[in-house]
Amino acid sequence: MRIAILGATSQIAKDLITSFSVVTTRHLHLFARRPDEVTKWLASAGLLGRYPVNDFSEFSKQEFDAVINFVGVGNPAQAVAMGNSIFDITLRFDEMVLEYLQTHPACRYLFLSSGAAYGSSFNEPAKRNTPAVVAINDLAPHEWYGVAKLHAECRHRAHPELHIIDIRVFNYFSRTQDISARFLITDMLRAIRDKTVLKTSPDYIVRDFLHPSDFYNLVSALLAAPAANAAVDCYSHAPVDKPGLLAAMQKEFGLCYEVADATAGVNATGSKPHYYSLNTRAADFGYQPALTSIEGVLMEASAMLQHKIPQAIKH
Repeated sequence: MRIAILGATSQIAKDLITSFSVVTTRHLHLFARRPDEVTKWLASAGLLGRYPVNDFSEFSKQEFDAVINFVGVGNPAQAVAMGNSIFDITLRFDEMVLEYLQTHPACRYLFLSSGAAYGSSFNEPAKRNTPAVVAINDLAPHEWYGVAKLHAECRHRAHPELHIIDIRVFNYFSRTQDISARFLITDMLRAIRDKTVLKTSPDYIVRDFLHPSDFYNLVSALLAAPAANAAVDCYSHAPVDKPGLLAAMQKEFGLCYEVADATAGVNATGSKPHYYSLNTRAADFGYQPALTSIEGVLMEASAMLQHKIPQAIKH
């Protein structure tokens, strides 16, 4: 199978490329706005020369069985910095693929969407019948990212004849995570690394961290299943709440933390107490997660800490 990877500089794309590298039947072609950065990463990962790397000008000249679009941001601080340009960037690269599909209708398209497409509330987890809620008369900047993804999904459903599946990523964690990113889990890891006390808010939250191996399992299932036009939510074998995550990180790695009212975290897409999904439609395509959130987090955190985190995140 010939697969185009768009946005190959992203963390989750690199993890998937690494997972694909053990399968000789998947022929990847990597595309990025900064191809030199991808080439450097391939060298550091021992994959130099394994896959062709180009900028996007070469995309339409090739023949692919599938396209996976990772173009976008995965860091809340980057989402804030990108501002309203998130709309233009999402639209431009999505339209590039849709135009390609018009002349290659048998090609499959996997689009990396987000749980934020549902809206910014998440007072309870998403389900199959959960509607997307957009405050159309009072749209705040932290909602732009989710609306850009929702807009793309609407375009995709408007082409039922095309083989498009939107993959809504909620929470994803791997050993390649940028330690400087402002997520609760990276705040924990910095505190462990630096032997400092983590100050965290008393807010009760539940998260569902997807492990790279389960993301690979999901993508593989979607590529192997009969072609469809649909959207699926990412999920692990079980989510984890904040007290459980703090306790596990304390037990396994000696995390020291204090519960305080103030927190310096970046809330790029809104406050989400239960940011995860109970929508298991991906199972219809043959996906079965192997790891729980806490199993995946402990596995990847252990690898990061053993390798003195800064070295583990070089790209």
